[in-house]
Amino acid sequence: MTNRRMPRVLRRVIFAGLLALAGCAGRPEGVLVPSGKVAPGVSTVDLLVATTRAPSRVPGVLFSGERGSDIELREIVVSIPPGGKRKVGQVQWPTKLPADPEKDFATVSVEPLDAARAGRVWLDRNLPKSRRVLVFVHGFNNRYEDAVYRFAQIVHDSKTDAAPVIFTWPSRASIFDYSYDKESTNYSRDALEELLRAVVAKPEVGEVTVMAHSMGTWLAVETLRQMAIRDGRVPKKIQQVILASPDLDVDVFGQQLRAIGEPRPHFTLFVSRDDRALTLSRRISGNVDRLGQINPAEEPYRSMLEKQGITVLDLTALKSGDRLNHGKFAESPEVVRLIGNRLIDGQTVTDSEVGLGERLGAVALGTAQTVGSAASIVVSTPIAVFDPVTRKNYDDQWRRLGNSVEDTTVTAVGQ
Repeated sequence: MTNRRMPRVLRRVIFAGLLALAGCAGRPEGVLVPSGKVAPGVSTVDLLVATTRAPSRVPGVLFSGERGSDIELREIVVSIPPGGKRKVGQVQWPTKLPADPEKDFATVSVEPLDAARAGRVWLDRNLPKSRRVLVFVHGFNNRYEDAVYRFAQIVHDSKTDAAPVIFTWPSRASIFDYSYDKESTNYSRDALEELLRAVVAKPEVGEVTVMAHSMGTWLAVETLRQMAIRDGRVPKKIQQVILASPDLDVDVFGQQLRAIGEPRPHFTLFVSRDDRALTLSRRISGNVDRLGQINPAEEPYRSMLEKQGITVLDLTALKSGDRLNHGKFAESPEVVRLIGNRLIDGQTVTDSEVGLGERLGAVALGTAQTVGSAASIVVSTPIAVFDPVTRKNYDDQWRRLGNSVEDTTVTAVGQ
């Protein structure tokens, strides 16, 4: 296909992707060479890292984008610069090595772990009093070190009270290897299932949250579907599933939910209609809507979300430094704090937790589309929440009061 014949929107998305990659070109290779020491004043994050990638011979790279034959585990400690030296949501990559821990993310230690003992030994040392575990699955176009440092940032900035575990699958970290990456997620389903089963089998673990981004959401949901088919349901300890910018065909997601069945974990979605990476995915996937780009307040998605009890946070109006608008969930201070303070804790997300104000609840839940001028409020809010549970409470109140949706919303906005 020549450049002239390529659709304009596709050219723009690919160009933006190349710009994003160009921003990574100046990073030094080998950032995972451990320093062996913790600098004064820095914070540290202790991660359990599981991967299906093939080992790399390059020091400090550890694993490549090719597929390995077995699941490999590492304990990696990452240091985060002191407060005031970085913005919440940022991964500060070193411009040269060794990294300056006063300004950069730095690797403190890397320890290989035996797969048979890793869960027991690492969790014994890192399981908090909450007894929660957070398992993160990264997305498309990620190197091993990308996934490790980004998850360390999420864990640190969210202040999550959970033991952090990351599963990283073989990605070649190129926008031109979309198909390879997609097949790598399929390749990794059994390994992710093995990891999840090892975590939930530990008696001391009380709750597990699975959080996935982009193409990693396909891997996460497919693995849960596989577990449900095998056992009749998803393990009870897996109580929360957070899908950020899900690169999922909406029709396929509906089938996956049916296969997972009931009872199932509570699903929360982060969506953004200006996600340019998902625009590209949609183009090369038959022009079927991607789950991460839906408008939760419009049909047919509104009814489907209400029926399935799925909470959606619409980040469309939220600005970020990501050229593709694909990583807002990790870069926004409000969102990463919400993840740690509410979602992993299993609490219901309502408008009051994301700064919309209690009186705008009906608008934030998507009803403004039916009340004329009030619709502009949805556009101006950074985060719009579609929470079926909260919405039902509002609807019940309105019915008891005998007022119309329009009258009640106008009154609430005008107070």
